[in-house]
Amino acid sequence: MVFSILALVAVCISICIKDRKKSLYVQSLNCFFEAIYDFLISAFTGAILSIINLIRTFIFINKNKFSKSVYLIILFIFEGIIMINCYFSWTGWVSLLPTIGSMIRSYCLWQSNMKLVRISGITTGILYGSYYIYYHSWFMVLGDFILLLTGIYTLYKNDIRRKSNNEVICN
Repeated sequence: MVFSILALVAVCISICIKDRKKSLYVQSLNCFFEAIYDFLISAFTGAILSIINLIRTFIFINKNKFSKSVYLIILFIFEGIIMINCYFSWTGWVSLLPTIGSMIRSYCLWQSNMKLVRISGITTGILYGSYYIYYHSWFMVLGDFILLLTGIYTLYKNDIRRKSNNEVICN
């Protein structure tokens, strides 16, 4: 349960941080703690995805070291690895939930737009939360529900409300 708490804290903090690189560093902690937790509860699709996501996050932190075309290829490689993992760790349709969640999150983290990172917090909360319901991992369900609420709040605070305030000022 300690690892699930640490994963929850890390992912919630990561979507609240405005700086992309700092957010990704904290996100990498989430991936690490979630991988350990998933192995402990035998949620192997999620565990392997967390390791893949950890590697992906470290590469995405160093985005500026790659040309645009190489960086695009890196995204496709990770999306392919995520799909292959789903095939090899298939335990039924429930395996699609973290797979789709990781694919969306990979795309959003690949971008530089923090709004997409916040949106991926919402999709991750829904898809991974549903996955953990299947495994009766109620603390992770609670964590993903908190992630969902945090994602909605930070999206509203940083993107929707700010846009509304700018429209009022400009009119």
